[in-house]
Amino acid sequence: MNAYLFVQSKLIDLSVTISQDLPATWPGHFPYIQRPWKDYKDPSEYKTNFFIMDEHCGTHFDAATHFIPHAASGERINLKNLLGSSAVIDVREYVSESKPGESSFITSHIIQDWEKRNGNLQAGEIVLFLTGWDKYYLPGVSGYAYIDGPVRDHATPGWPAPDVEAILYLYRNGIISVGIDAPSIGSVHDGIPVHKKGLSSGMNYIEGLTNLDQLPPRGALFIFLPLKIAGSTGCPGRAIALIPEPI
Repeated sequence: MNAYLFVQSKLIDLSVTISQDLPATWPGHFPYIQRPWKDYKDPSEYKTNFFIMDEHCGTHFDAATHFIPHAASGERINLKNLLGSSAVIDVREYVSESKPGESSFITSHIIQDWEKRNGNLQAGEIVLFLTGWDKYYLPGVSGYAYIDGPVRDHATPGWPAPDVEAILYLYRNGIISVGIDAPSIGSVHDGIPVHKKGLSSGMNYIEGLTNLDQLPPRGALFIFLPLKIAGSTGCPGRAIALIPEPI
């Protein structure tokens, strides 16, 4: 890969901010907590905080063992599969089809329609579903629709999510890593089958992305680097994209 790409590129941050005031954690999981440990007034004359967080907090990836017993844990992921040319599939038009407590499904036909306009997916590309759901990633009551409304209370619509056939279609076309700008790659009302099918096949899911609307349909370089934590079922990290600019 030409190192000049990293210099002559526009960098897009695809990671959400993690905060106690933001809907960063799945309902029912341990909430994100951040507290001061030392402050400048201490004899040490420096400041540091500690935090406690669920492994699937904020922008994160799912390791196979998240749903598959005795499968590979997070520190064993092949980082090469988390770096590659992105294919951004815009499914924002399907948000309005979702019902309270449910997701509308992203089908293989929707993916194929995108391919007719943008060319066939190539093995090794990283498919990113642009749902626009990150617009709900807001503090306090404003962030209710992001995850608590659809998942916990079944009171507001859920995000569009791929069904099992869509995931199988991607896998058959050589797609190993899939990302989404929503809390989960799985649907609100039936998210387990997609996780089990993909993760058992060696696929990687990156969830909780943002700013996918700033990427072109093809050609940006996507990079996600998770923390390396032994035995993890997944882990938060930093996702970015590099868009080559004209010389």
